[in-house]
Amino acid sequence: MGTKKILRGKVVTADNVLEDGVVVFSAGKVDYVGLANDCQEDLSGAEKVDGYVLPGFVDVHCHGGGGASFPDATTREELQTAIMEHRRHGTTSLVGSCVTAAPEVLKQRAELMAQACDEGELAGIHYEGPFVSQARCGAQDPRFIIDPDPELTKELVAAGRGHVKTMTIAPEKPNIKGDDGVSAALINNGALPSYGHTDSDPDSVREALSDARRLLAKAENPLSGRATVTHLFNGMRPLHHRDPGPIAECLSDAARGGVVLEMIADGIHLHPSIIRDVYETVGRENIVFVTDAMAAAGMADGSYVLGPQAVTVKDGVARLAEGDSIAGGTSHLLDQVKLLTNYGLPLVDVVYCASEQGARILGDASIGALAVGKRANLVCVSNDFEPLAVYRNGELVD
Repeated sequence: MGTKKILRGKVVTADNVLEDGVVVFSAGKVDYVGLANDCQEDLSGAEKVDGYVLPGFVDVHCHGGGGASFPDATTREELQTAIMEHRRHGTTSLVGSCVTAAPEVLKQRAELMAQACDEGELAGIHYEGPFVSQARCGAQDPRFIIDPDPELTKELVAAGRGHVKTMTIAPEKPNIKGDDGVSAALINNGALPSYGHTDSDPDSVREALSDARRLLAKAENPLSGRATVTHLFNGMRPLHHRDPGPIAECLSDAARGGVVLEMIADGIHLHPSIIRDVYETVGRENIVFVTDAMAAAGMADGSYVLGPQAVTVKDGVARLAEGDSIAGGTSHLLDQVKLLTNYGLPLVDVVYCASEQGARILGDASIGALAVGKRANLVCVSNDFEPLAVYRNGELVD
């Protein structure tokens, strides 16, 4: 752990690409990031990276990978299988996501994932449901969708033993807003509301997002200062000029420094052009890329499960076996960085949305960027964005 490591290549910081850059780390922390010409270390023993050195990615919405599913796991080994699938592709901080299920099942899954959080293997827990819209449930099982319950919310957060970071809720449903609503129950217990799977009209979502700002502003120890939106566009009433729904309000709120907008930037859930348009409209500071990955990430086409739902994956696209709803993703964040960079978005900003923004949501200043004093979480990739090596807390990931 104390051995000094020096990497030399094209280093991507929060604001620049250092064409001849160096990263030095030891004891699990970054000691130097900068140009080779300015480095005081002996660079004769530096490891040359024929490509880029990127910060380790931070995924705040992931249901699994490598054949294992967080909503279905009953053992620590299953959790670790999913964690490692993404870690080997550069995601060094991962939030495990549940899907809508019976409250007792959700509590059991949270208790198991809390173990992995205690061990430092997971970065947190996300509940996707059960307080979501029947009309926009997507792959959420409608049998288990229930009306928002602030007391149950507190129980679900407690089951995660301090590791629950976000919960997806539909803003138009009852008991969401106000000092005694679900949003307040989350914020006052160290988690964030994430508005999504919604059939909301504009007024309802605007009121809910405004309420979240108010609650966060007065909270004593909020996880971070901004709520989020669960996978913008997906699981929402589409934007129409005579029936606007929630999307335009989410964009407006984000542009004014409110919510952070999740986007599944895999080219399947969203066309790259809409991702580019949102980026050019609201800026990188208001966007986070997520995988929404399920068990099939990194796996072959075939049959899988996502919570209580059967899923079929064909040509890398996961859909419910009964119906045609997309049922999670199959990408890694590195795949998204490659896709969007090749599409023409600035590499620095794409990487920011896949790393530092997630760290900000989690309220963790120790991760998400290559900077002195931060944890030595980084991924070395080729010029074609294929993974070469991943370091987590300074240790090479096998």
